[in-house]
Amino acid sequence: MNDIEKQILDSVGIDDPWALVETFAGLKREHPRDVNQGMDEVATRLQAHGVPVTMHNANLYLSLPGAARVEADGKSFRAKPPAYSTDVRDGLSGPLVYMPTPATDEDGEDQDFFEFNFERSPELTKAVSGKIVISEGFASPAIVSLMADSGAIGVIAINPGVDIHWGICTTIWGVPELDDLDRIPSIPALAVNNSDGQALIEIAKAGKDVTLFTEMEEGWFDSKLPEVFIKGSEEPDKYILLHGHLDSWDVGVGDNATGDAALLEMARVLWLHRDKLKRSVRICWWPGHSTGRYAGSTWFADEFALDLDKNCVAQVNCDSPGCRWATEFTDVSLMSETANFLADVVQEVAGKTLYGERPHRAGDYSFNGIGISSYFMLSSAMTSADREEKGYYPVGGCGMNIAWHTENDTLEIADKDILLRDIKVYLLAVLRNANAEILPFDWTATAREFQATIDDYQAQAGKHFDLSAARDAADSLLATLETFYSDVQKGSITAKTANTVIKDLARILVPLNFNRGPRFGHDPALTIPPLPALEVATKISKCDDRTRGYAATQLKRGQNAVIAGLRNAERHIALLSA
Repeated sequence: MNDIEKQILDSVGIDDPWALVETFAGLKREHPRDVNQGMDEVATRLQAHGVPVTMHNANLYLSLPGAARVEADGKSFRAKPPAYSTDVRDGLSGPLVYMPTPATDEDGEDQDFFEFNFERSPELTKAVSGKIVISEGFASPAIVSLMADSGAIGVIAINPGVDIHWGICTTIWGVPELDDLDRIPSIPALAVNNSDGQALIEIAKAGKDVTLFTEMEEGWFDSKLPEVFIKGSEEPDKYILLHGHLDSWDVGVGDNATGDAALLEMARVLWLHRDKLKRSVRICWWPGHSTGRYAGSTWFADEFALDLDKNCVAQVNCDSPGCRWATEFTDVSLMSETANFLADVVQEVAGKTLYGERPHRAGDYSFNGIGISSYFMLSSAMTSADREEKGYYPVGGCGMNIAWHTENDTLEIADKDILLRDIKVYLLAVLRNANAEILPFDWTATAREFQATIDDYQAQAGKHFDLSAARDAADSLLATLETFYSDVQKGSITAKTANTVIKDLARILVPLNFNRGPRFGHDPALTIPPLPALEVATKISKCDDRTRGYAATQLKRGQNAVIAGLRNAERHIALLSA
């Protein structure tokens, strides 16, 4: 850590961010009016430190869950509807059918409550058509959309513990487009806790009916969105986008009051030391994360798409830092080109080893379609051993505290010391990204990821398709990148040219690796595999003689797209480096 970095990190305090955490611990931030109050609170605190704030107004389409219950067998069961459930406040009745999640074995072990492994089939349609389906897990978009498409009239998700978790069940990312309207959920969905779920399973096995009640509020809401733009002194147009969501379920301390407070403190410190920034830092607090499937960050990505395309060198998501027992940096979302850079930061600040993973189609990763290198989604977390010792199951935030997305996510979930450490981790990463002479992203790591992905797909496709042309293109790109970085290190390529190449490669390779649709679009909130144009390679060996030809045609087209993308990246390097 150099002297400037040390000076800036030494400026970080905990009193101001902790004061915001305490304030937000008493403010529910679900309804847009309350979220707007929280946005004003952030802006007021920033302005008190002399930090200028631009307050955008985003018109967002949101779905706000209200009361819900299940009535069956003369009993009433407590429930929560996810955002975008349909409203059936007058009740919807039907036969209940239990569909065990395929990941559940006889002892209920190794259940991944985030992954529903059902596949659409005539058998599934026959089993669920006209029925209300109950299954283990969360009321996710994957199961709700699949069951609706298969003819079910409602879904009940059995959460794994004593609490019920809020969520959202639409596959649409952000505000729907006109062409998305047929993907708005068409059936009610709700979640119950585990004990009530087990009772409802018995009711399903007895062949009885149930009645669902959900109360929802949907519509367009004016949503405040504060932005701080801290200009660098050498490349003021180029910037790192640092962001996190302010709306939460209930008071949402660990998800995401701690993140909002971290952003507040980083904005204060970076503004104080703005003369020491080479590039700019752009900081935003999002509305519509929970009730609009990342509607706020999607609005920003759309509104400023061309500027982001031209100038943004990285996006950094700050979600759930500073939670109790979150001692480690495991399963941290990052794109391959950022891994080594981020590992050094975590080691220097926290003395911890970074364990990264491919970013999920989640969080506020609303910038993949533009093509921006990205790191962080969630922050530090407790170890798997700690989780098992406490009897916790995996969740999607709060440092793995199972208070995530419940009314139990209160002040006790936050930890002052861990929050201070995590703020410094984020701050050093952003600071180094802003001040690096050469942008600290290694595209050779991404090219090696492509090689591994293609090899995996080839193994699964077997004799049914030859992916050697794609592998050759990945090999060629890697060789070109190795030469490029060697020339950069020797000084035969200028820093300005190198940074242009490194930024522009993201515009080509990130969409190739993380998007199915066109650039500037937003794919559904469903899993995106690596190099998605080649994913059918995982299925072709399971096809029958008739459908294998269809799969081969799709795979040929996908391989053409991947090869063209890799060649385009290679040409871009050669053109700019000449």
